[in-house]
Amino acid sequence: MSDLPKTFGWVGLGAMGFPMAGRLLKNLPTSCELFIYDVDAAAVQKFIASNANVGGPTITTVSSSREAAEHAECFISIVPEGSHVKSVYLTPERGALAADTAGKLFIDCSTIDPGTSLEVGRAVVASHLTNPPRFYDAPVSGGTLGAEKGTLTFMVGASESDPSFPLLQRIFSCMGTSIHPIGGPSLGLAAKLSNNYLSGMIALATSEAMNLGMRLGVDPKVLSNCFNTSSGGNWVNSTCNPVPGVCPDAVTSKGYKGGFKVNLMKKDMTLAVQAAQEVGAKLVLADAGLGAYTAASEDPNCKDRDSRVVYRWLGGVEPDVHT
Repeated sequence: MSDLPKTFGWVGLGAMGFPMAGRLLKNLPTSCELFIYDVDAAAVQKFIASNANVGGPTITTVSSSREAAEHAECFISIVPEGSHVKSVYLTPERGALAADTAGKLFIDCSTIDPGTSLEVGRAVVASHLTNPPRFYDAPVSGGTLGAEKGTLTFMVGASESDPSFPLLQRIFSCMGTSIHPIGGPSLGLAAKLSNNYLSGMIALATSEAMNLGMRLGVDPKVLSNCFNTSSGGNWVNSTCNPVPGVCPDAVTSKGYKGGFKVNLMKKDMTLAVQAAQEVGAKLVLADAGLGAYTAASEDPNCKDRDSRVVYRWLGGVEPDVHT
């Protein structure tokens, strides 16, 4: 572990950032120190309380992104949108780039548009002329459960031959099990948006297929098991089937509370569609898929629930298994 940075700055303690930072803390040597900041002071205090007995590195709270970056050799951010990423890095006096950035490593795990990431990345590199810092986009997949268990997939905007990639691997292995070098700046985000477009469509198709089969009289668990060994088999069906009760431990069986919220799926689908338009990639399913998630995100019975709640929005039958 001697090649890991001794000091880390962390900005963003939301649904993903909170468990990711906790997992990093558990896997760092006790000689390290973590400087944390979030605009929500309550989230910071909750993080301190939740990790009070970990017995690992020292946790120090700071009052701005600049302070977190000032103290850190490695600075990690994960916030909801591109505007928030700009705020974290570019805000005068309080942003990360107001700190001494010489030679430091900056990593953004947010899922945002590639253009904003490239803009922020250029600003990071230009923030110190004699000893330029490094910036990498590294969005993640695996949901809140994967973040809690430390089984996330990292999609890294770097090539495998990048001199920093071995270090990035060591850092990400504290929080995940699959680390993919995608090729270069913003390509991690390109992979993430492509993945979430695919994931969202699969979840919607699985919801429709389950609803169809059940209305035709098939038991939902029997139907799901049939899919698993047939051509319709997929990760959503086997791991977090949209029908409550099929996967008892999944958020879909717990009132769709937690998980990857439907409004975030709407956001990521929107970003994917915009990216496709920019590069001329034809998306046949985009309008229907984005329309479904947009409507579900605005439905009072679905709003702020896990994105697989699109099954409820479709009018799917829900067994009485809610907790």
